[in-house]
Amino acid sequence: MSAPEEPKVPEEAKPEGSQKPQQQQGANNNNNKKKGKEVVKKGPAVANVEPPAWVEARLKIFEEYKKRQEEEVAKQPDVPIKVTLPDGKQVDAVGGKSTPYDVAKGISRGLADAVVVCKVDGGIWDLHRPLPQNNVTLELFKFDSPEGKKAFWHSSAHILGQALERLYGGHLTIGPALEDGFYYDVDLGASVVSQEDFPNIAGIAEQIAKEKQPFERLAVPRDVALKMFEYNKYKVEVISKIPAEETVTLYKCGPLVDLCRGPHLPNTSYVKAFKPTKTSGVYWLGQDTNPVLTRIYGVAFPDKKQLTEYEKFMEEAAKRDHRNIGRQQELFFFHPYSPGSAFMLPHGARIYNKLMGLIKAEYHKRGFTEVITPNMFSSKLWETSGHWANYKENMFVFECDKQEFSLKPMNCPGHCLMFGHRSRSYRELPIRFADFGVLHRNELAGALTGLTRVRRFQQDDAHIFCAPDMINAEIRSALGFMQHVYGIFGFDFKLELSTRPEKRLGDEALWDKAEKALEDSLNEMGKPWKLNPGDGAFYGPKIDIHILDAIGRSFQCATIQLDFQLPIKFGLEFQTDSKENELERPVIIHRAILGSVERMMAILTEHTAGKWPFWVSPRQLAVLSVSEKSAAYAKDVWKQMSDVGFYVDLDDSDKTINKKVREHQLAQFNFVLVVGEKEAQDGTVNIRSRDNEQLGLKTIAETIDWLKQLEREFK
Repeated sequence: MSAPEEPKVPEEAKPEGSQKPQQQQGANNNNNKKKGKEVVKKGPAVANVEPPAWVEARLKIFEEYKKRQEEEVAKQPDVPIKVTLPDGKQVDAVGGKSTPYDVAKGISRGLADAVVVCKVDGGIWDLHRPLPQNNVTLELFKFDSPEGKKAFWHSSAHILGQALERLYGGHLTIGPALEDGFYYDVDLGASVVSQEDFPNIAGIAEQIAKEKQPFERLAVPRDVALKMFEYNKYKVEVISKIPAEETVTLYKCGPLVDLCRGPHLPNTSYVKAFKPTKTSGVYWLGQDTNPVLTRIYGVAFPDKKQLTEYEKFMEEAAKRDHRNIGRQQELFFFHPYSPGSAFMLPHGARIYNKLMGLIKAEYHKRGFTEVITPNMFSSKLWETSGHWANYKENMFVFECDKQEFSLKPMNCPGHCLMFGHRSRSYRELPIRFADFGVLHRNELAGALTGLTRVRRFQQDDAHIFCAPDMINAEIRSALGFMQHVYGIFGFDFKLELSTRPEKRLGDEALWDKAEKALEDSLNEMGKPWKLNPGDGAFYGPKIDIHILDAIGRSFQCATIQLDFQLPIKFGLEFQTDSKENELERPVIIHRAILGSVERMMAILTEHTAGKWPFWVSPRQLAVLSVSEKSAAYAKDVWKQMSDVGFYVDLDDSDKTINKKVREHQLAQFNFVLVVGEKEAQDGTVNIRSRDNEQLGLKTIAETIDWLKQLEREFK
């Protein structure tokens, strides 16, 4: 049995620094779409439309096949099975008839009503879906788990989809769960949706929830699914990609029937709070040659208090948005002449260079060697590495000397050439190449989001070439490096071990060895970690590190990956210390801590809310003269501070001192140094923090020593 794969998620159609595309007029008319034109998003709320004929036709087919399924289930004999719970306890059930909800209810009614989804033998499963006719393991999940949130928000997306059908008769496309909510992409024909319509949409959603509509699962032959959705060209496109001999999984709630893998909530009444949050124009499947759809985002919760908390959280997140702070503090900007490539203004470049300087200083202490590699390579390099077959669509490709070339999207193949350009000895290992080279990735225009998703970036990329028996030590060192840097930033973090995926290269013995090495290193670190089965790279397992910012949001920046495959592809070898001078393949450890410097800068901007610690601040000091009589001394103080390397501004204007102080505090200067006639006479400065803390008088020498100490301590 097969459920439709979620198609590649349609990306936002708004390129960085340009307008949104124009909304198409009519569900099947794409002629009026013009790239670069703004989608008009206004108009009065729309009342319920008369259900299109295809709604009834769709339901009729579903009910026919649902009846057949129920008849087949009724014929099945009772098969006693054992259900094993996570604590090892076993309970009795009837295979093919008992559901996970029944099992949970047998434990406690409160538990049964609190859980929203489950896993059966490790596979995600609906609570009301009958158990298999064999002994199984069962895990139950509440909303507060990642599995619970995903199922809850996926079901909420179906509620949104039903509301959009009922209000607009729209043709639904896809509606996945996100990390913090969900969305649905819909072809609304001539209709448009704005935030003014959100109360109407939310009202229909609340009505759907009150109706306690059950989510019903059904598998049908592919040709039946094609017939059911023949009115919707987007669904037909998705279904047509499923092999003809496979079945298609559907879910129904109320009048809505949709393609879906599931799982879902038992019924819509679990959703107690529902809120549409924003809308935008997107291209179907993210391709700008495809029709423009309307994407409507939302969030939902099992408790109204959680929605209130979410709204407060989003208010705080909006205040910290790095795009707004970047504009206010003149750190960076984007321009349509180079989409996805940040222009770092002087103050932004100061932060950018401080971040790289931090890592470079650590490289010197930790035995890394910086290298510089070309920005463009022949396609032959990428064919050797395997990226040409698997990653070409994400690369900027062009012709040079009648050959295909590309800008490099990563450094590892170039580092392999560097390792392999001469013979290597075991005495040289480990070799740690570090590279801040500029990388380019051809991200979809609609995916570009401030500094967090760009096309041009640099990262603290390093590749460690080592012997297999060095893996544990190098992984421990990499984890220690990461912990040190994240400690400076004030980040807490979580660790995950991502193991072999279904599609992978290399023999099982190598994978066993690699996974064991990473597991041992994590255990030795002494910090809790989580297993993430099947999510490793195709060339090796990895440790993923998720940082938590000041308001609890999670980001993945650092990664540590083992790679046994690239050394094979590039024929890399080193001479061992054996008497026979045998050759052995090295192992590569891919390692990044900041990840993209642009993205880390965005995360730190929001983590600090633009109140930069002194050591990385682009505006460290402002020297303010009280009057014209102290202006000459103020200039002398400014020069001395500048000469020792601080970022310092001078304000010797005729504004009042209170106005000067307030302006520079609001501009997030860490400290203002106020100088008047008395300070000029004594050779001192009067120091205030940006939070208006009075730090008193210090001599210039004392001030410099104190500030240097702050920098050394990363404060």
